[in-house]
Amino acid sequence: MNDEDLRNELLRRYSRLSYRRGGVSLRMLLKRWLWRGVIGGTYLVKRLIDATASIILMILLTPLFVVIMALIYKSSPGPVFYKQTRVGRWGKLFTMWKFRSMYLDADQRLKEIMAQNEMSGGVIFKMKNDPRIFPVGKFIRKASIDELPQLWNVLKGDMSLVGPRPALPSEVNQYSLQDRQRLEVIPGITCIWQVSGRSNIPFPQQVQLDVQYIQSQSIWLDIKLLLQTVPAVLLSRGAY
Repeated sequence: MNDEDLRNELLRRYSRLSYRRGGVSLRMLLKRWLWRGVIGGTYLVKRLIDATASIILMILLTPLFVVIMALIYKSSPGPVFYKQTRVGRWGKLFTMWKFRSMYLDADQRLKEIMAQNEMSGGVIFKMKNDPRIFPVGKFIRKASIDELPQLWNVLKGDMSLVGPRPALPSEVNQYSLQDRQRLEVIPGITCIWQVSGRSNIPFPQQVQLDVQYIQSQSIWLDIKLLLQTVPAVLLSRGAY
């Protein structure tokens, strides 16, 4: 084969390779667009469900809210709502709302009882007989009623009905690289470990369950977890 023939053969091969690469690139681009469409569509459906359900629930639960607010104020005069800075998706800070279940000096007294933390892993503080909780507060925490004001956070888009529980900034500062996978999705009111034992589940296992949810999340999984939340709340497993 002379130089001219060799040149022509190389040009033919490279032109064919370019065509194939172009085809591969086009297929990859189409797959990427399709994947983004699926993810975006799922997010929009999830957001629609969150917004609609939060509005309906807040309207239906208004009488309960009024009763709980009166009981809290009678048990411990002061604000009936408790707001706290939490970490949302991709590290975004937001204000999370709860019904107040602790005395007003609870944050100051935390340092005094920190050594009595009963949660394995040391990142989250949990104590079954926490002296900072007043009597009515124990009831609303056990029944998860204290979490209901977070429906407002769901309506705003800071939270979802289903997703990893939002952490405190101080807790995120102690996260390992694996733990930070929890910040890849919008946090929620309920999650896998909330319906599987709540505070009885050690922190490392909570992370594993949250990562499991993130890797397999779907609308159907969210509906399943919401249905499982009802008996979990009624049975109060691991609630304190």
